Amino acid sequence: MNDYSYEEILPGMKESFQVKITEEELEAFQKLTGDTNPLHTREDYAKERNHPGRVAYGMLTASYLSTLAGVYLPGRRSLIHTAEIKLERPVYIGDVLTVEGEVTEKNDTFRFIVLKAVIKNQDGKKVLKAKLQVGVEE
Repeated sequence: MNDYSYEEILPGMKESFQVKITEEELEAFQKLTGDTNPLHTREDYAKERNHPGRVAYGMLTASYLSTLAGVYLPGRRSLIHTAEIKLERPVYIGDVLTVEGEVTEKNDTFRFIVLKAVIKNQDGKKVLKAKLQVGVEE
């Protein structure tokens, strides 16, 4: 876990990590949220709708933004204030996602940073883009 102080963070800083989407993650997310939409829970239903298999929850994909801010940039001092998220394309079980974040600005008055985030699949296709405003606590 990173521990960047506000002073150490500069525009242009980047961090990234990878995660593989598993059936267990979909099941845990379903159990946590209660979302039983068959597109996420039934392979036959998803295939009938021209998907290669069960579609991962969009908010599961978006949840990796919390890992980006809370573990990587800035790390343990982070507190997400806002998140603007656009889901670009579906994610499936077995996909390997690369989560990338870059600091685009700092606000010295309120001690927050703005992160531009992108999540891409193993084919380099963008599945999510986001802009996060993240407070950096002392």
